[in-house]
Amino acid sequence: MHGLGTVPRPTATDRYARWAGLLVGLVAARLVGSNDGLGVGILYAIPVFGLCAVAGVLVGDSLTPPPRGTVRTAGLAPRRIRDYVPPRMTLLLLAEAAVLVVLLAVAAVAASPDDMGRAGRSLTVTCPDGSTASTSPWPGLFYGLPILAALAVSTTACVWSLTRIARRPGDEQTRRDRSLAIVAAWGLLISAPLLGAASTASGALMDIGCAGTVGRLANWALWPTALVALVTVPWCLFTVIAPKAGVRR
Repeated sequence: MHGLGTVPRPTATDRYARWAGLLVGLVAARLVGSNDGLGVGILYAIPVFGLCAVAGVLVGDSLTPPPRGTVRTAGLAPRRIRDYVPPRMTLLLLAEAAVLVVLLAVAAVAASPDDMGRAGRSLTVTCPDGSTASTSPWPGLFYGLPILAALAVSTTACVWSLTRIARRPGDEQTRRDRSLAIVAAWGLLISAPLLGAASTASGALMDIGCAGTVGRLANWALWPTALVALVTVPWCLFTVIAPKAGVRR
């Protein structure tokens, strides 16, 4: 899209809508997380916060008037999502999402019921001397299913939001700015559960003294995974709050 009209700057309404989404997300996440059952509450609090952040961006986008001008020209090629999302951040987050799914799948296969019979919440290992050692929590299906369900819902919502932003009238930079905020919000919904799952699995393996070579190899993969996720969480949060600063950086 090319235009000779005036390109609007982000309005105060746009900024207020984004901040309102973040504040509502904090309150909603606090309420959801307070109903905690064995750590499950936080698994729902994270996507609630991210979706509220996405909603704030969409509200700001809806309340911002399209650019005005006397002469405008438009190309015939349809606007695509990939034309506006940040390529490097998107590739990193897609890789983290794949790692998260694989980690949860492997953890689900290795999981066992805990001492209360809750499926997928414990890890039980048979030691070389024939004894067994168990530890919990473990990111099996007890935690993995809520994470995957939240990931599916949030991914659908973010793709729909990106499609709407790409097709709505406006200037190119504003579309990129808002798409960046949406992608960063999606990144929170990936990196935070990945950090939790990787650190929980690593702690459980370290808690079992007879995990052996397999446990050590697994930890060598889990530690850098958790570290990358630990860096991605504040990066995405900062980008949601100030997407233009994220672009300049």
